[in-house]
Amino acid sequence: MALIQVLGTGCSRCGYLMKNAEEAAAQRNSNDVVEKVDDIAKILEFAPNALPALAVDGNVVFSGNLPSVTEICEVLKSASKEESSQ
Repeated sequence: MALIQVLGTGCSRCGYLMKNAEEAAAQRNSNDVVEKVDDIAKILEFAPNALPALAVDGNVVFSGNLPSVTEICEVLKSASKEESSQ
């Protein structure tokens, strides 16, 4: 299970990223949690280079671009492999 956080202030690009993150989580069927972080103070704690950004388990993995559902799934798969090897 991963915590997927979409960091952004609510623009259309943020909405697109949120949609892709939700679709990636649904495809994985791993009880991943997807949440929107739009509080600027909380966003700054992640220190993204640009918005929108996507964080997985507290780490920014995409910043300033709009990854596809496939790209998000690949990152989630890598994150779950790292988690299981620890």
